[in-house]
Amino acid sequence: MTENLKPRWYVVHVYSGSEDKVIREIRERAEKKGLAESFLELLAPKEEKVEVKRGVKKDVQKSFFPGYILVKMLLTDETRHLVHNIDRVSGFLGGKDRPSPMSEKEVARLKGAVEESREQPQQEISFMVGEYVNVVGGPFKGLRGMIDVISDKNRLKVLADVFGRQTPIEVDFADVEKE
Repeated sequence: MTENLKPRWYVVHVYSGSEDKVIREIRERAEKKGLAESFLELLAPKEEKVEVKRGVKKDVQKSFFPGYILVKMLLTDETRHLVHNIDRVSGFLGGKDRPSPMSEKEVARLKGAVEESREQPQQEISFMVGEYVNVVGGPFKGLRGMIDVISDKNRLKVLADVFGRQTPIEVDFADVEKE
């Protein structure tokens, strides 16, 4: 039996979209086999995003690493087999017999990025330069124009027809919808 004396973080490759199901399955099987104390933390890191569709903002969670979960565990032959034999699990990163642990520094950086996304959700950009949009809110409501610049501050610069001339106006993502 291969034993590591302290729990380490490992990356497990799973079928994309089944990260939460695999985590539940690991917890259930570990509980049944009396190995729950060997699995300290199971994470499917997600980031908070704000999507704007048809002028409506909606909070969504997107996986940081689709198809991967992080597991802090005591690595033994028994715990490795438990994880590896779950449906929708392809295996550990680093090899079938010798998984490679992550450094604590990498895990801390990842957890910091997840925390940051919770504090400041990113806007999901669904616009492209050159697309035509209708302004549906704000002081320019009713205007139509072409997207000229997309800023990282959730704003668009739109070339709109104002008094017969192309005039750049700045609007929020939420104030426009695709034509």
